[in-house]
Amino acid sequence: MLSVSQCFEELRSRNECAMIPFITAGDPDLQTTAKALQVLDQSGADVIELGVPYSDPLADGPVIQAAATRALQRGTRLEQVLEMLSGIAPSVRSPIILFSYYNPILHRGIEPFFQQIANAGVRGLVVPDLPLEEAKDLLKIAARYKIEVVLLVAPTTTQGRIEDIARHSQGFIYLVSVTGVTGMRDQLQSRVKDLLEYLKSVTNKPIGVGFGISQPEQALQVKNWGADAIIVGSAFVKRLAEGSPEEGLQAIGEFCQNLKSALS
Repeated sequence: MLSVSQCFEELRSRNECAMIPFITAGDPDLQTTAKALQVLDQSGADVIELGVPYSDPLADGPVIQAAATRALQRGTRLEQVLEMLSGIAPSVRSPIILFSYYNPILHRGIEPFFQQIANAGVRGLVVPDLPLEEAKDLLKIAARYKIEVVLLVAPTTTQGRIEDIARHSQGFIYLVSVTGVTGMRDQLQSRVKDLLEYLKSVTNKPIGVGFGISQPEQALQVKNWGADAIIVGSAFVKRLAEGSPEEGLQAIGEFCQNLKSALS
């Protein structure tokens, strides 16, 4: 498995935009999650974001919240997610980024947490409720375990803070396309284009855009605005949850191929 940075270096050398799908671990069950990671890896995903179910997901919209609730009701916990990843990671080329809220990390202890996820094959981490000031200490520990911590920029982030986030973010910069929670939307805010242009003027790090992208046409639009990666969550989570696990796996594989084709 490549590191997140290595993956983006390869893609840039081919002038390609990364396709980053998001799924929730344990929905509908961890066995299906393991198969989903393989399906996505074989269907055009360049990096895969895996959400750890959490009881109070402030940044998640109704689709991902419902998936997390179902996973928790099935008893899905971080330990089982990491055990599953340990078995599947060697067969997946796409770097896996874990999406976790900050409280579970603090509860376990920052250093033990990084040790555990590194041993499981995780290559990156997104913590949506992590303040920049706290991130700087966390980044130092993450570096010891070769985990790249991806920081988020929101439409409401000030220019000075954007520059600070850009300096410290690793792997790529996660640009949130909307003010609010995740979810499928028909239109994207034109503010995203302006933010992309500004970020490009202050950093040469890759920029991934997520929240609200659910259609190949939207993915292509954001790519044309200058994004280095497109992150799609709710649309994958919804497809995986519909019908039988086999039908869900087929649906996310086809959807991933369609999105990657639109970006080619």
